[in-house]
Amino acid sequence: MEKPCSVTTSELLEKWGCDLETLHKLGLKFLKDKEGKAFHLGYDQKCKLLAFAQQVSHGPFNPDLHGNVGVLDVIGKDRKIAWQKLGDMSRETAMLSFVETLNSACPLFHACVEAHKKEIEMKAEKVKSDLEFQMREQERLKIEAEEEAKKQAQMKEQEEKRKQIKEALNLQTYDQFKTYAEQQYPENPDQQAILIRQLQEQHYIQYMQQIYQQQILSQNFTKAEDSEFSQELPLDVEAAALNALASIQNIPLEPDNFSEASANDEEEFVADIVAASMWTRKDIREFKDSVYKEGKDSIIKVGHGETVTVRVPTHEDGSCLFWEFATDNYDIGFGLFFEWTKSPTEQVSVHISDSEDEDDEDDENVLEDDVEQGGNNSSHSALIESNRPPISIVIPVYRRDCQEEVYAGSHTYPGQGVYLLKFDNSYSLWRSKTLYYRVYYTR
Repeated sequence: MEKPCSVTTSELLEKWGCDLETLHKLGLKFLKDKEGKAFHLGYDQKCKLLAFAQQVSHGPFNPDLHGNVGVLDVIGKDRKIAWQKLGDMSRETAMLSFVETLNSACPLFHACVEAHKKEIEMKAEKVKSDLEFQMREQERLKIEAEEEAKKQAQMKEQEEKRKQIKEALNLQTYDQFKTYAEQQYPENPDQQAILIRQLQEQHYIQYMQQIYQQQILSQNFTKAEDSEFSQELPLDVEAAALNALASIQNIPLEPDNFSEASANDEEEFVADIVAASMWTRKDIREFKDSVYKEGKDSIIKVGHGETVTVRVPTHEDGSCLFWEFATDNYDIGFGLFFEWTKSPTEQVSVHISDSEDEDDEDDENVLEDDVEQGGNNSSHSALIESNRPPISIVIPVYRRDCQEEVYAGSHTYPGQGVYLLKFDNSYSLWRSKTLYYRVYYTR
């Protein structure tokens, strides 16, 4: 005869937090693994629990199916009697009775079920977290792909704008430059073509610099009107240049603004300068130690508001200049220039000037870039005109995070002259910078 269980299925589920089948399986595993180790059951309790397990697995006891036990098998006889007493008890009631009896005999079973439930919840949470991560990763990759496509489209659009600007400028200036080139190289069409291209390139650079400065002035005016405006506007110089070209028919040119050197000087100074190579290294501590061991001549304190210029003449046995530098704690501006002059010595020299000296030099030579503005956007082969020897910009001055890693680079000699390595701290009002540097040449 079936004995009613004191706890209903719904109440048990509310109490244990898992379904009846899972709870029964956990009880069987707990009984098998822990009985005799974590807890001990009485003989009658074992018989009762095994009877419930048999009722769940095989249903009510049937002598024809389950057979008789031997006369001497006392344990088997007791288990058979316990099973027979369950009568027609349903499978669900037997499972509930098994769990209730086990829990009464060993309270540790409840902690085991709780641990299992938490493990299930952790697995579910991990699956959910992994799914969310995959979704975020897919969204990130999608955004990156869209940004890259947008960036490529913008670069393509800017390149197309530059091409249109050059074509428009060249069309407007060709006749004037051709007349000037014929005066410089009469009866020499090849040199005339070279000079025309050089003048057109210089005119393009000067025109773009003029547009850039106009954009900067316009932006500064906007920032002055709004004191809370703290972020710089992006400068679309190409678009501004195209708009300016569309509003005018001819661009006034003054031949004196361009190189008017003799045939030999033109070949010597207005040379195509290849782009420099630059890279960084992480071994900044080892680099500083090696420079310190080599001698303190290569360690310079650049005061606030100062600019250090390291002059490195080209060597007759060399063909390429290499440089490395780093600082302590703070960044510094760096740029590379080439002075087209024959140095009487091959010794490296260091010159230090403060910000006022640099301003004077800017007025005369227009050499220094505004480090805070991010350097000059002109071509690497831009030629700077003044009464001094011509100077070409190899690398515009930019602020470098050389307190975090070693900055290094190389440049192939464009000819005979003097390299100017500019270390610019003019933007710093209070901080001095300790500079570690090394320069050398290769054949």
